[in-house]
Amino acid sequence: QVQLVESGGGLVQAGGSQRLSCVASGSIFRSSAMAWYRQAPGKARELVASIIIGGTTNYGDSVKGRFTISRDNAKNTVYLQMNSLKPEDTAVYYCHIRFETSSYWGQGTQVTVSS
Repeated sequence: QVQLVESGGGLVQAGGSQRLSCVASGSIFRSSAMAWYRQAPGKARELVASIIIGGTTNYGDSVKGRFTISRDNAKNTVYLQMNSLKPEDTAVYYCHIRFETSSYWGQGTQVTVSS
């Protein structure tokens, strides 16, 4: 069983920055694909960014150029640096790990961007 613990959420003003962190338990981190998703009230969960084992990244269209995903395999941690935040970025952000045929979710962290 893998546990994911997110941190770094909170309230931020539009135009500001915030960094989310997600620490994974266990030994599969460096062999896993990591991602951040988000879900706003009344909307479906959507992919924000992903990073695979080799470091290749992928971003949702709405965050390209503003958000950066990175990973530190030595710390079993994936980060999401969010810049130029907009009110429409307000959502619960979830960390996700995929290893072979298994996947796990974190409990989510709320990010609220005020206008």
